[in-house]
Amino acid sequence: MTRSYLTTTIPFVNARPHLGFALELVQADVLARHRRRRGDEVRFLTGTDDNSLKNVLAAEAEGIGVQEFVDRNAAAFEELREPLALSFDDFIRTSSDPRHRVGVERIWQRCADAGDLYRKHYEGLYCVGCEQFYQPEDLTDGRCPDHGTEPQLVSEENWFFRLSRYSEQLRDLITTGKLRIEPATRRNEVLALIDGGLHDFSVSRSQRRARGWGIPVPGDPDQVVYVWWDALGNYVSSLGYGTDSPDLEHWWQTSDDRIHLLGKGVVRFHAVYWPATLLSAGLELPTEILVHDYLTVDGRKISKSAGTTIDPAELVEEVGTDAVRWWLLRDVPRIGDADFTRERLIARSNSDLAGGLGNLVNRVVSLIHRYYDGRVPNLQPAPGELRTAVANAPSEIETALANYDFRKAATALWDIVESANRYIETTEPWQLAKTQDPLLAKVLATLHHACLTLAGELSPFLPSAAARITTQCTPIDGVLPPATPLFPRLT
Repeated sequence: MTRSYLTTTIPFVNARPHLGFALELVQADVLARHRRRRGDEVRFLTGTDDNSLKNVLAAEAEGIGVQEFVDRNAAAFEELREPLALSFDDFIRTSSDPRHRVGVERIWQRCADAGDLYRKHYEGLYCVGCEQFYQPEDLTDGRCPDHGTEPQLVSEENWFFRLSRYSEQLRDLITTGKLRIEPATRRNEVLALIDGGLHDFSVSRSQRRARGWGIPVPGDPDQVVYVWWDALGNYVSSLGYGTDSPDLEHWWQTSDDRIHLLGKGVVRFHAVYWPATLLSAGLELPTEILVHDYLTVDGRKISKSAGTTIDPAELVEEVGTDAVRWWLLRDVPRIGDADFTRERLIARSNSDLAGGLGNLVNRVVSLIHRYYDGRVPNLQPAPGELRTAVANAPSEIETALANYDFRKAATALWDIVESANRYIETTEPWQLAKTQDPLLAKVLATLHHACLTLAGELSPFLPSAAARITTQCTPIDGVLPPATPLFPRLT
């Protein structure tokens, strides 16, 4: 049995959640559910990054206390569990979870013991939206490439981490595949970053600039731990790093897979800064880093700061969980940004869910009721295209998810739906019934088997819909329940 530890990034809570982060949550949830279904031991973690300066500034702009502000907005992230049908096992908050501060302090001490922390004066261009420094050549016309804002010139003395010490180790880990970064374009991006020369980076901020918000640097209370250093520690602090919890050994040090899911905008932090920190602290590294591209609205990145945001909870309230999850999984490519529109989501739901899957199950159950009084013929599926599609789907889904290609996995599911609908049109059960052809029983048994297989394979993707299909296709006292609509047609 494989032991897998799956994590999402933990977003800033300067505003309510947006659909871009919902993509990451749903992808992680599919992986977690799929691995549990195959018998793996799984821990799925998400949470929120409360200790950001942008959170402080947003609270000030609203005129309320920072803790009150982050408590309210963090709750909105945790409450995505129900509307998005998420199965996370743990939710960590960096400002209030008692596990976190002790974990960050332990990481700091271990890196200090390794000789990798030192103080120096620094001056640079800082984007509050990204919470990172930029080199002038990394800006677009002098502005942050993500937020379009002019960075602030910051001059102060901070603690620095000796990132430059770990260049060769990181390069070796990535090129040998010990640290797998997917897709390959992101791996090459990280290798180019390393080959361009890694520079030591600041891991603290002055209390004054941090507005007194954050975790104080151990032994230096005038400094606050840099928000990214703080936040990245959640992957191990949530497991009790800094305490005597056995979870760290079980889920981090000895697990088979330690998988981080993240957006392309934070690759540097997760694929360079974080592994180097772990090397310094003497901890195991993640085994895989899965990077997704952006969702956009009218070609612009979905972003709380940029004001291009879609609230996933509100969207679910309008169109339903199945429609939202299915669009994120079926339409978003493995590589490349995906532009969201309500019209695209509705068209996909009506075509695939209401008109495709829902119609298929309804037809099959109705045919069994019409010709066999709701009793499923006890026969093996007939050979042919449909049985082949049903037989091939599990391995195709397994392969697609091993490559983190959610759209390809969804397509493998849809091969069954399309094959089953073609099978109905080809065999014409209504004509077989007219002539009392014994082949009718075989046809209906084949279709019923396809629907039940679909329900099982669909469960990581659309858990509620899969449960409804299973109920619809499971006899009670030998008889199937009457056919009922499974998906609404959206307008």
